[in-house]
Amino acid sequence: MKHYETMFIVKPTLVEEEIKSKIDFYKEVITKNGGVITTCIDMGMRNLAYEIKKNNRGYYFVIYFQADPSLILELERLYRINEDILRFIVIKYESKKEQKTWQALVDRANKKPESKSDSKPAKEKPQTEAHTESSVS
Repeated sequence: MKHYETMFIVKPTLVEEEIKSKIDFYKEVITKNGGVITTCIDMGMRNLAYEIKKNNRGYYFVIYFQADPSLILELERLYRINEDILRFIVIKYESKKEQKTWQALVDRANKKPESKSDSKPAKEKPQTEAHTESSVS
């Protein structure tokens, strides 16, 4: 199984229950197709770097998971046909070095390495900026 990270942005016009159901749907797609979700980051409502489909804000959500490559095609297909998804990205971590980075991101999301610094927001800020930049590319 390969290591992946996916981030998607949901339309801000949906109510909280609808957003949660979209998130649960994509989590379920991953698990039903043999994937293992390691952790999730609910980044909440944020301003977009630029307007997308007349929206200036979006609800960001990140999932770190392990799965077979065949799942990615299905996941991307489901992102594309859903009108409530403004943008999405799937990142594959292939080499050993990239997999260590993936594990470090998972550990940071799970708040494991607290010994380096006590300020939690400072740890999270670089991570969210990296995800925002990767979604714009």
